[in-house]
Amino acid sequence: MEFEVFVQLKQEVLDPEGRAIKETLCRHGYSQVKSVSVSKRFLIEFDEKSKENAKDQEELATTIAREYLANPVSETFHVRRNA
Repeated sequence: MEFEVFVQLKQEVLDPEGRAIKETLCRHGYSQVKSVSVSKRFLIEFDEKSKENAKDQEELATTIAREYLANPVSETFHVRRNA
């Protein structure tokens, strides 16, 4: 079973990479772009033979995201199971 973890900066944290991309797009004629934000996407795949059910695996993916993939001071995350 596979889960996606999306990690992005909190709204109150400046996103210099997103801002640089937006400015570049505007310079290239895409002036209608209001903002760009950058996020990270992680794929976590669990062994099919694992004893945990889907709910347990989702909780495990959430724990991994909280403890290792996202910085709680500056980032938020959400976990989604892939079909």
